[in-house]
Amino acid sequence: MSLAAAPTPSVRVRAPGKVNLSLHVGPLDDDGYHPLVSVFQAVSLAEEVTATQVGDGAGISLTVDGPQADRVPLDATNLAWRAAELLARHVGLAPDVALHLAKGVPVAGGMAGGSADAAATLVACDALWGTGLSRQDLVALGGELGSDVPFALHGHTAVGTGRGHLLTPAMTRGEFHWAFAAQDEGLSTPAVYGRFDELVAAGRLAPTAEVDADTALMQALRAGDPTALGAALHNDLQAAALDLRPELERTLEIARNGGALGAMVSGSGPTVAALARSRQHALAIAATWTAEDAADSVWCTTAPAAGARVL
Repeated sequence: MSLAAAPTPSVRVRAPGKVNLSLHVGPLDDDGYHPLVSVFQAVSLAEEVTATQVGDGAGISLTVDGPQADRVPLDATNLAWRAAELLARHVGLAPDVALHLAKGVPVAGGMAGGSADAAATLVACDALWGTGLSRQDLVALGGELGSDVPFALHGHTAVGTGRGHLLTPAMTRGEFHWAFAAQDEGLSTPAVYGRFDELVAAGRLAPTAEVDADTALMQALRAGDPTALGAALHNDLQAAALDLRPELERTLEIARNGGALGAMVSGSGPTVAALARSRQHALAIAATWTAEDAADSVWCTTAPAAGARVL
C-alpha cells in the first residue's frame, strides 16, 4: 500500500480594501510627498492571497483570478511580489514562493486593493516561512511598500497621518453599508495629486491637512450614526479627480438623487462611494447606477472589517 504524498504547505490570508471617510491633503513638501490626514475604514470587499511553498531557487511566481484579473501585473511591479521580496530580504531568506491572488477589490479604483495584496502577502509569507515577525514589524515593512499597506494590516477604522501610514485606531460603533461604482479606466494617483497641486496654485483649492478637521466625523463614528457620517464625508482630492474625469459628477448625482446619506470619490478615484441606510438601500443605489450606465461595475459591502488575517 503506497502512502499519499504530503500536501504542499500553503497559507491563505485575507486583507480588506478601504474607503477614505475623509482625506485632507496638505501642500507638497520638499521630500515630494503631501502630508495627509485621513480617516480610513476597512470594507468587507477583500483580497485573498495564497502563498505556497516551492523548491529552493524557484523564485517568485504570481497568478491572479477574479474580477478585472487581466488588469493586474504578474511581475515584480506587483506590490504582492515586492512584499515577498522585501520580507525575504529583511529576514535573510531566498524569495521562493508561489503567490496566488484572488481579487475582490476593484482594480485601480482608489480602494487600496494592491496594498491589501501586499499586506496579505507579508502575513502569508511570514507564516509560511516561519519568520515569526511581530505585527508591528510587518507594519514597518508595509510602510516601505506604500502608505496604504499598514492600514490593510490594521483594518477596522483608523486615523492616518504623515503619508497616511502613521495610524491611530478610531472608535466606532455599529455597521455601515456602502455601494461603490467602479470604472474600467483607472485614474493615475500621481496625475490626481498633480492636478490638486495645480488647483491649489490657481487658488481654487486650499490645502487642509489638519488633525482636528474631522471632529463631526469622529463623533458620528463613535455614535454609530450613518446619517451624521454621511454629512461629514470629505475628500480634498475629489475636485482634482472630477477635473480629470468630469463624468464622475453624474455618478455622484445619481447616488445623491437615490437618497445616499453621502457620496464622494473614494481616495484618488475613480471609484465613487455612496453611504446607504441599509443593505437594501445600497443594492438599490447600485442597481440605479447600472440602469443609468454610470458605472462599469458595482459593488456593495459593509464596514468596518478586520485587517489582514490567516484563514
